Amino acid sequence: MSGILYLVGTPIGNLADFSPRAAETLQTVDFIACEDTRVTMKLLSRFDIHRPLVSYHEHNRRESGDRIVERLHSGESCALVTDAGMPAISDPGEDLVRLCGERGITVIAIPGPSALTAAVALSGLTGGRFTFEGFLSTAARARREHLASLRNEPRAMVFYEAPHKLTRTLADMLQTLGDRRISISRELTKIHEETWRGTLSDAVARFDTSPPRGEFVLVVEGAPKIAETPDLDAAIALARSHIARGMSVRDAARQVSVETGVARNALYFALTESEES
Repeated sequence: MSGILYLVGTPIGNLADFSPRAAETLQTVDFIACEDTRVTMKLLSRFDIHRPLVSYHEHNRRESGDRIVERLHSGESCALVTDAGMPAISDPGEDLVRLCGERGITVIAIPGPSALTAAVALSGLTGGRFTFEGFLSTAARARREHLASLRNEPRAMVFYEAPHKLTRTLADMLQTLGDRRISISRELTKIHEETWRGTLSDAVARFDTSPPRGEFVLVVEGAPKIAETPDLDAAIALARSHIARGMSVRDAARQVSVETGVARNALYFALTESEES
């Protein structure tokens, strides 16, 4: 019988956010697959957890993933962790989850801290809907093309960004998306945690003079709704149907104006003009 792959969320800064269930899972699995063994060892030492570690990251995910799946097939259990946050979210762990699904191996999530959900909650910009875009490309052209594809996205957009790329990303966002509201969170759950809210133009000015430090999550306001132009011909037809049922021209113009947004005077003029002709 195959073992189980556990996706274990780890603290994004404050170790007190590590859940008892997550600690128990790491204590009981046969081995732990991690992004950086040095970072994970610090967490394990803090909670007195002693389990074998294997490396699984962006540069070895194919070879290491195959070896992990072989061990899972043999009946061992594995916990997958990242340096911070939930595995498989903007993370190569997604490939391992897909591979396990293809091989019929059970995957169980042990939820934990996430910079994504924390920043969204702090932003006040999503209206309950957002799209997660992860990290933008380091290549300027690819980054701008990605942003251009989101120009008409009505939902708030969430991005992860590194400090050395932040000013270029903000400038590209301003140029491509226009001057929208943005919430910028950095160093979430850590000593220097900060959430700043303003516009993209304000953000560009702020970080041009104040060098960015820490890891960032950006929540950018979605595209403004484009007001639809009322259809005068359709409104006239609707008003005539009301008139045919006995409503006066004046009352029909007033009611249809409320229903469609077409100016009442324009409707009344069109209806009376058609009657006169």
